[in-house]
Amino acid sequence: MNLVSKVYETSKLQPEKSAYHFMGKDTSYAEFDQSVSMFATALQGLGVERGDHVAFLLGNTPHFLISLYATMRIGATAIPINPIYSSDEISYILHNSDAKVVIAVDPLLPLVEKAVQGFPAIEQFIICEVSEDVGQRFVALPDTVKSKVKLFSSVIATGRPNIQPVAVEENETAIILYTSGTTGQPKGAMLTHGNLFSNARDVADYLGFSEDDRVVATLPVFHVFALTVVVNAPLLKGATILLVPRFSPGDVFETIKTKQATVFAGVPTMYNFLYQYPAAVKEDFATVRLAISGGASLPVALLHNFENKFDVRVSEGYGLSEASPVTCFNPLDRDRVPGSIGTNIVNVENKVVNELGEEVTVGEVGELIVKGPNVMKGYYKMPEETAATIRDGWLYTGDLARQDEGGYFYIVDRKKDLIIVGGFNVYPREVEEVLFAHPAISEAAVIGVPDPDFGEEVQAFVVLKEDAQVTEEQLKQFCTQKLAKYKVPAVIEFLDELPKNTTGKILRRSLKNQVKI
Repeated sequence: MNLVSKVYETSKLQPEKSAYHFMGKDTSYAEFDQSVSMFATALQGLGVERGDHVAFLLGNTPHFLISLYATMRIGATAIPINPIYSSDEISYILHNSDAKVVIAVDPLLPLVEKAVQGFPAIEQFIICEVSEDVGQRFVALPDTVKSKVKLFSSVIATGRPNIQPVAVEENETAIILYTSGTTGQPKGAMLTHGNLFSNARDVADYLGFSEDDRVVATLPVFHVFALTVVVNAPLLKGATILLVPRFSPGDVFETIKTKQATVFAGVPTMYNFLYQYPAAVKEDFATVRLAISGGASLPVALLHNFENKFDVRVSEGYGLSEASPVTCFNPLDRDRVPGSIGTNIVNVENKVVNELGEEVTVGEVGELIVKGPNVMKGYYKMPEETAATIRDGWLYTGDLARQDEGGYFYIVDRKKDLIIVGGFNVYPREVEEVLFAHPAISEAAVIGVPDPDFGEEVQAFVVLKEDAQVTEEQLKQFCTQKLAKYKVPAVIEFLDELPKNTTGKILRRSLKNQVKI
């Protein structure tokens, strides 16, 4: 059994059951499965074979759900990419992932037009129509581009319905998720069909998902948190996904109210905006039985304030892309511990160890390591990084944690220097590399500083080359061309020199201490 075969089974047993709701329209499991079958066979018609890589530049629309399950249905590998990444970031992933086909939303048509020339190995670009004028823009494309570009609607029309899923092995790669690396280059975590199915199943069971649940999907579905918790787990149980195109407090409250949502999942930033929304009242969350927080630590004060205002329990968990992602969650059948990431979910073991890999005593701080059927099989084309991260079957998370007498885990500190902006990871080295590329910059260092809305924001410190001149705004504009918006420094401070130790290593802690909060 895998995710695709489970949806196929549900489409036969409960064909009229709503699989997802989007923009005022419900789509049944039978309709969803038919679309998946048609797009899957259409991809095969375009030459996509088992094991081929298909990249997605898609947001929270049915196109993503159909593309994901169609790709997995024929045994190909899906590569979800954040569509708001800069062209440089997207280019790296497309090159590194060996994508054969790219599926993108039509606002990215200018980028696709350039990619046709820059990526000769990519055989086909499929444009999903989300704008009214896409037809006109498509017709206006040069003939050299049109030869490699097709519209989603015309592609899916060539497919065949009711075709059974390809039988895949548990260890075959279903998805490659790219995570930011400390070296500045993203790493592709290879998640197998077994990884995804086991984590979706275990999360769904742990959280008590059922076919009666209606799960709000406003988290970006290309992110691993959303992928498992608000997409795969609900579909596995025959529940209904309530797709919200983009996060807006008003839209979320309206969706919960009109569709009587039972589950909401978000990052701390979302909870903060929902809590502060002027028109929000207790009844807005009246039908929600479970509120889930992840992606970053939820401030305890915000947790209590939110719960008191909306009379709903908020439960935190922990996960990472390399673990598909969930490893810990606050159990629902006993007290929730504020500030804790909870206990082991079923079939997954977490452990806190010292530098020798030996388990530490209760209460002692060490590195959190994870073992279970959800752990990735490795990083794509990175055997050395894989060997360093997975040792004796244990995934070394790089996060410092402790465990209490009751088996609850607590994250003491995040991965070294990691910045989390609104639930998205930003590694300083990645931003520093961009700053270093500017001709006026001699040195650069990046840290995360507290932000009331997004948890953290990026702050940079730079030293200019002798006689060089550049303004803060010019540097920000330079970064905007190379980085996703949330990675661009909110503040850039000019220094005569950066604080360093005797070996020349930049002392980030000293920089944090001088920041005015």
